[in-house]
Amino acid sequence: MDILWEFIRVFIVGGLICVIAQILIDKTKLTPARILVTFVVAGVFLTAIGIYEPIVDFASSGATVPLSGFGYTLAKGVETAVEEDGWLGTLTGGISSCAAGIAAAIFFGYLAALISKPRAKK
Repeated sequence: MDILWEFIRVFIVGGLICVIAQILIDKTKLTPARILVTFVVAGVFLTAIGIYEPIVDFASSGATVPLSGFGYTLAKGVETAVEEDGWLGTLTGGISSCAAGIAAAIFFGYLAALISKPRAKK
C-alpha cells in the first residue's frame, strides 16, 4: 500500500506542475522556450528559499523529473560545491551536478535521431 501512495503523490505533484505549464501555454503569450526557462529559474529560486526541498521529499520524482527539478538539481549542486570549494563552486557546482542528466539527454536524443527519420516541417 505504501508504493501505491507514493505513485499517487508523484502523479499529483508532477501533474500539478504540468497543469501550471499548460495554463501558461494556453492563457499567456509566453513562448514555450520562455516557459521552460521560467520553470528552471523557479526551481532554482524555490530551492534557494527552502520551499522546493520539502516538495521533493514529499513527491520524489514527481518534483525532480519536470524542468523545475532541473533547477533544483542545479541549485543543490551549487550549494554543495560552495560548501566544498568556496566561491569557485558557484561556477562548477551546477554543471557537475547535472552532467549525467545532460549527457543522457544528448545521447538518447542522438539515438532517437538515428532510429527515426527526422525531417524538417514543411
